[in-house]
Amino acid sequence: MKKIKELIKGVECVVMSTNNNQIILNIRFKIKPGKKETFRESLFAMISNFKSEPAFVNAIVSDDLDHSDDLVIYEIWQGTRESWIQYELNKPYRAEYEGALTNLIDDRIVSWLEPVGEWGSTLTNVRR
Repeated sequence: MKKIKELIKGVECVVMSTNNNQIILNIRFKIKPGKKETFRESLFAMISNFKSEPAFVNAIVSDDLDHSDDLVIYEIWQGTRESWIQYELNKPYRAEYEGALTNLIDDRIVSWLEPVGEWGSTLTNVRR
């Protein structure tokens, strides 16, 4: 939790709105050698917890073919970065997951994205 909280310092939290805003988290994990399967199990368990959250839209987990110790998750959520931080970050199941990460990853790179176009599916609220 500390690492995520450091990434979001200074962000004012607001109430989740009912508009069509969506936020995407693209997170690259640099996994410690020999820990990928254990990390994957932990990540999949967390996804099983958050997939029933009302704001959750979709998650895709991918291995990086060029970096065997990297794994990327792409999550789509209804709302804004601020509403995600307010409503999702402090869920109880996240604390256990965050605690396990210290022994499993060397680094985590979080990118907050806002969809501006989509082709081939209807996962976001943006049409082109």
